Amino acid sequence: MSASTGLSPTIISKGVHELQNITLLHPDRIRKEGGGRKKSEILDSSLKSDLHHLVSPNTRGDPQSSLRWTSKSLVNLTEALQNMENEHKISVYVVRRLLLEEGYSLQGNSKIKEGGNHPDRDQQFQYIAKETQNFFNEHEPVISIDAKKKELIGEFKNSGREWNPKETPTPVNVYDFRQKNGIKAVPYGIYDIALNRGFVNLGVSADTSVFAGKSILKWWKDEGCLNYPNATKLMITADGGGSNGTRVRLWKVIVQELANKIGIPITVCHYPPGTSKWNKIEHRLFSAITANWRAEPLDSLDKMINLISHTTNKKGLVVSCQVDMTQYAKGIKISDKRMKHIWIRRQEFHGEWNYTIYPKIKKI
Repeated sequence: MSASTGLSPTIISKGVHELQNITLLHPDRIRKEGGGRKKSEILDSSLKSDLHHLVSPNTRGDPQSSLRWTSKSLVNLTEALQNMENEHKISVYVVRRLLLEEGYSLQGNSKIKEGGNHPDRDQQFQYIAKETQNFFNEHEPVISIDAKKKELIGEFKNSGREWNPKETPTPVNVYDFRQKNGIKAVPYGIYDIALNRGFVNLGVSADTSVFAGKSILKWWKDEGCLNYPNATKLMITADGGGSNGTRVRLWKVIVQELANKIGIPITVCHYPPGTSKWNKIEHRLFSAITANWRAEPLDSLDKMINLISHTTNKKGLVVSCQVDMTQYAKGIKISDKRMKHIWIRRQEFHGEWNYTIYPKIKKI
């Protein structure tokens, strides 16, 4: 048997003995209970507790930890265990197995903290939803506004991946530094919630309240007044900060001027602090634009306009885009006297967030 199978006589003899004493074997097992090499955590009783301490969220920065200010990679964890007083004899593969068995996994940071959680946050969301529905029922326009992230114009890397022939990535600059006489584009968006239409005013200057008002006026002249010829009022939902923030005096002056020009009252509802991502324009317009130009260097304004204008989605989103070459001044101050000339009516519920500004003259 040994010559035929290549097994040692000792193994064959042991097998014959097990067959002759079949009652010693479990029907569902090859070897007896307790057979085989013991696992590291069984031979080393303190291994699991030491590993738990190393991967604890409170470990980093702990003076007693051998992983102080060090990333918790498998290699570092293994070395830390080996360098402990107990001198654990362990490999990277065992550390990985123990982590998986104990319910650990590789995880990144999660963006869930939104800053100050205002106690009336939910009530404001409900108020905006109610006001929006009231405008919809009366067939009045409701728009969501915001400025998208500024973009450097040039051969710079753009996040994302796109299908290309193998090993032919688009070459771009190594460093994302603004070049001399370079342009930084500021896309200001207006999203018509009811019609699922977007309008982007692509500026090359600062994101100011004047720029925001000019963008809204452009939208009204090109699309708003055509899509809503019988409009008697306009509702705007906006973030609580930025050029259209709740505390920006110039923004209210601009809204007054805008109401004067279009001849109808403008109701503004701001989202509570730290909740800008819930503004409709973020996930219905800007996200679609970002997806459309992924991995595409924005090396010219014309290219940027074409990419924005051809953005769409399965729900039929339509987007138009214009370029605004005006240079807008920053730091414009508004006096108390000028603020008194604004025809504003604040709502009882958070008047700093919800208000209506009425025109002083009839539209022409």
